Amino acid sequence: MIDTHSHIFGPEYDEDRNEVVRRAKDVGVGKVLLANVDLNTIEPMRLCRREYPDFTAMAMGLHPTEIRDCWKDDLKKIYEELLTGDYVAVGEIGLDFYWDRSFEKEQREVMREQMKWALDMNLPVILHVRKAYSETFELLKDFGKSDFRGVFHCFSGGLEEAKKAIRMGFSLGIGGVVTYKNSNLGDIIREIGLKHLLLETDAPYLAPVPNRGKRNEPAFMVAVRDKIAEIFNRNAEEVDEITTENARNLFGI
Repeated sequence: MIDTHSHIFGPEYDEDRNEVVRRAKDVGVGKVLLANVDLNTIEPMRLCRREYPDFTAMAMGLHPTEIRDCWKDDLKKIYEELLTGDYVAVGEIGLDFYWDRSFEKEQREVMREQMKWALDMNLPVILHVRKAYSETFELLKDFGKSDFRGVFHCFSGGLEEAKKAIRMGFSLGIGGVVTYKNSNLGDIIREIGLKHLLLETDAPYLAPVPNRGKRNEPAFMVAVRDKIAEIFNRNAEEVDEITTENARNLFGI
């Protein structure tokens, strides 16, 4: 299995990161893609990559909720870091209007700029979209028929948004939410098909049942895989094989 979105470089794992990695490997997680957040997470992420070079890959981007008054300087530094070359994707980037829209214009500018980087460097993008699906699709249309590759990480839209994302060439990142009782995500992905899905955790967030409410970690992705197998009436090994191949094809890892 490949965990296509994780933050195990964060301080939540400073006391037991080795054990977290060991538990992940023990249940069959072969690779974890680390997604950057802001300037403060670059060095911890790079340290994690150096510590576990065969187990990790990295994506570089500026998260929409971390956009500040000095966003132009932040974006310049993110770009300089991306140019160092040890990154398989631009991310996580996107639009998030869940808490407030005070930086709405800036979020759009930052996402647009980072999408241009991805096109110029022929890299996939990892999109964080929350309460902003229509705005995200409008922004993507500005690029015309550009050949984007990427994933709507932690997909939280409806069936129409899922279909639209796939028509535009994106995959859907599926994590712990699919195991929650009040989630209709299972019904949505059943309509979409396994070939468009990636497994992820978003660790330390959104731990799946039966660990909901706890710190998430890559080993818990087994519960996500098994739930998806149940939804599609397939065995777990098939889900592992198909989603792993999807991740390899998208990110080259």
